[in-house]
Amino acid sequence: MTLIYRYLINILFPIIIILIFVRVWFKKEDKDRFKEKIFISSFNITKNKDKKLIWFHAASIGELKSIIPLIKKLNTNNKFEFLITSVTTSSAKLIVEQLSNEKNIIHRFFPIDKQNIVIKFLEGWSPDLILFVDSEIWPNFLFEIKKRNIPLILLNGRITKKTFLRWRLIPNVAKKIFQTFDLCLASSNKSKNYLEQLNAKKVKHIGNLKLSAEINLNKQFTENKNILKNIRFWCAISTHPGEDLFCIKTHLNIKKIHNNIVTIIIPRHIDRSHNIKLICNKFNLKTQILSDHESINPENEIIIVNSYGVISDYLESCKSVFIGKSMLKKLKHVSGQDPIEAAKHSCKIYHGPFISNFEEIYELLNKLKISKIIRNEMELSDCLIKDLNNFNKTYDNKISVVDSLGKKILEETYNELSLSIKNENSKT
Repeated sequence: MTLIYRYLINILFPIIIILIFVRVWFKKEDKDRFKEKIFISSFNITKNKDKKLIWFHAASIGELKSIIPLIKKLNTNNKFEFLITSVTTSSAKLIVEQLSNEKNIIHRFFPIDKQNIVIKFLEGWSPDLILFVDSEIWPNFLFEIKKRNIPLILLNGRITKKTFLRWRLIPNVAKKIFQTFDLCLASSNKSKNYLEQLNAKKVKHIGNLKLSAEINLNKQFTENKNILKNIRFWCAISTHPGEDLFCIKTHLNIKKIHNNIVTIIIPRHIDRSHNIKLICNKFNLKTQILSDHESINPENEIIIVNSYGVISDYLESCKSVFIGKSMLKKLKHVSGQDPIEAAKHSCKIYHGPFISNFEEIYELLNKLKISKIIRNEMELSDCLIKDLNNFNKTYDNKISVVDSLGKKILEETYNELSLSIKNENSKT
C-alpha cells in the first residue's frame, strides 16, 4: 500500500504542480512563496545550528491558532528555534500578525509529500522534535521521520468516525502509520479511543488545545465598530452550502418582529459570497458583499463578509451567533465548526444537531448554557427574537470557566512536551 501511495504521488506530481500554478493565477497561493511547496531549491533553509529546532505542522488557521500560545510558552527561555509549516495563505498571514514580535520563529509552506522532496526537507532542516497538529497524516513524512529516529508527536490529534472507518479498511497500514508517533495527545476522548483502536502508542487525552487559543482582534474600521454598536444584528458564521437559505429564512422570520434587523453571514469559504447574494436577491433583500476595508451600509439587511480572519471583529460586538456546518445531515460524520472563539467573546451560541468534530466542547458549552441546540429556522428565529429584544451585549462570568479550562490544558500540554524535550536531551 505504501508503494502504491508513493507511485501515485510520483505520477500525479506534474499535475499537482500545474494545479498550484493555476491556484497562483487565481490568487489562492502566495505568488512569492508557492514554490516552497513543490521545489527543493525553494526551501530557503535558515536554521540556527546553535539551537535545537522544534517543528510544528498545522495545516490552516484553526490548527495554527491552537498552538500559538503553546509556542509562545515554549519560546520564553530562548533555547529553541521553531519552524512552523502550514498550507494556506491565510495561516501565513496569521503568523505575521501574531508571531512577528517573537524571536526564533520561521514559517514555511508545507511541501508536497513526495519522497525525494521529504528527504531533502528533513535533511536540510534536521529538526530535533516534530509535532503534527490535529489530523495531519502524511505517510512519506511519517516514515522518513521514523527512519531518522526523530521524536514525533501528534498534537491535539483528531480522528473523525468517517476517518476511523476508512483506516479500519487497511488495518496493517494504519498500524504502521500510527505507530510512527511516539506520543499522541488526543483532542477528545472519542479521538483517544479511535487512536488506541488504530494501534497508536502512548495515547493521552489532556483536552482540546483549541480552548487555549488567544483572542486577537484586527484593527477593524472605527466606523464599522460604531455602526455595529448602533444596529440590531446577529451573526451566522462558518456557514456551508445548504445553510445560507436556512439563515435567510431565519432573517425573514425575525424581520416580522424586528423590522430593522441586520443579518451578518460569514461563510466558511468566502468564494461563495456571490452565490449567497443570489439567494438573497430571490427574496428581494438588500444585500452587501463586504470586502476588506469597506464600510458597512446599515441600510442593507444582509451583510456577507468577504474576508478571512475577521470573525473576531464581529463577535466582539455580537450578542447572538449561529455556527454552521451543523445543520447538514450529509456531513454528520465530519460536522461542526469551532465554537470556542464565539464563547470567549461571550456570545450566545446556537448550533444544529450535527457537531461531531466538537462534540465534547459543545457538551461543556451547553452545560454552562453558553450554547444551545436548534433544529430548524423557527427554533432559531424564536431564540434570536428573545435575544434581540435587548440587543445590548453583556459579558457573562461563565466565560471564565472556559478560559480557566483552556489555561489548564495549555499548562498540562506544555508539561507533557517539556518532558519529551527533557527525555530527548538526556539521550544526547
